[in-house]
Amino acid sequence: MMEIEKLRILGEASQYDLCNYVSLNKENFTSVNLPGIYHARTQGGCQVPLFKVLMSNHCTSDCNYCINHCHNRFNRIEFSPEELISVFLHYYQNHYAEGLFLSSGMPGDADVAMENMVEVARKLRLEYEYQGYIHLKVIPGASYDMIKRAMNLADRVSVNLESATESGFQELTSTKDYHNDVLRRMKWIGRLKKRHPEMVPSGQSTQIIVGANNETDQDVLKRAQWLHKHLNINLSYLSPFEPLKETPLSDHTKPEEKRTPRLYQAQFLLNSYGFSLNEIILDDDGFILLNEDPKLLWAKSHPEEFPVEVNEASFKQLMRIPGVGKKSAQRITDARRKGVKFNKMEELKNLGVVTKRAEPFIQLNHARQTTLSF
Repeated sequence: MMEIEKLRILGEASQYDLCNYVSLNKENFTSVNLPGIYHARTQGGCQVPLFKVLMSNHCTSDCNYCINHCHNRFNRIEFSPEELISVFLHYYQNHYAEGLFLSSGMPGDADVAMENMVEVARKLRLEYEYQGYIHLKVIPGASYDMIKRAMNLADRVSVNLESATESGFQELTSTKDYHNDVLRRMKWIGRLKKRHPEMVPSGQSTQIIVGANNETDQDVLKRAQWLHKHLNINLSYLSPFEPLKETPLSDHTKPEEKRTPRLYQAQFLLNSYGFSLNEIILDDDGFILLNEDPKLLWAKSHPEEFPVEVNEASFKQLMRIPGVGKKSAQRITDARRKGVKFNKMEELKNLGVVTKRAEPFIQLNHARQTTLSF
């Protein structure tokens, strides 16, 4: 098979494994002329072109959502480490890609797949003196030693959790064990990172598929909060389920379009804004309300907390105001320490506050700016 065709197939097969904090968008992939180039978006809003590809689509797992599941009959192919390095360096040297995100199917033994990926990273670092970004996907069931080797070479590693609960995981696959093959490996990564802070400077990440099983949004948020607390994963990537042809879930309904973005907003509230899970407003079945931002919804449901006097409020109180983010809350408190007193909404706008949202919930010098109408 020609290398370009192999690249097209294995690049396309990697696209459902997110390294973005936004919903899956196939437009993030470039044209067929540059297969495998994926524009990842950072939390700061920057787009970074990565060479994102599978090492192999050989797989003995039966993941019901995945095109590479073991019961699917198609031509299985793989890159050798030398082939993949050659393609990546061509992309990198021509400024098509600024980093590498490497994953693989699991051809029986997890360490077999891991060995090839680790060899790519090893050669790039030691033989080609490449010092740029490398993200290695850890295969569920990989050995402790293999994971440690990957962490010594990569900037980031990740294990796909896929489901928020064990029962939800069992709906998706019968060939992997949720606690042993996945969570146990994530805990190993967390412990290694704690002992050796120099390893994987960008830490570990994971992905949860939204809408592929019967899990509620409460389940998803509870797991995301657990991952933050116990494994220091500040952001779990949420992938809206995509029904693919020739998979057991090809007729399964896609989740509502707003569901994943709302879950991201709620996850930020839990992991970065000091909200508790019981403060996220859900319906009676445990699903997030789609009509409004969860922070705005909480504020409207707690009129006793507002208006907040901007010139006196604590950092925590400022963070609860719709339209005030972490950066703008910090800028407000920093300015107040220097003796600044805020008198006009325009002054807050200059610090990054979304004043149109914030106005009904704040006071300046004990004067309410506007009232909230429902």
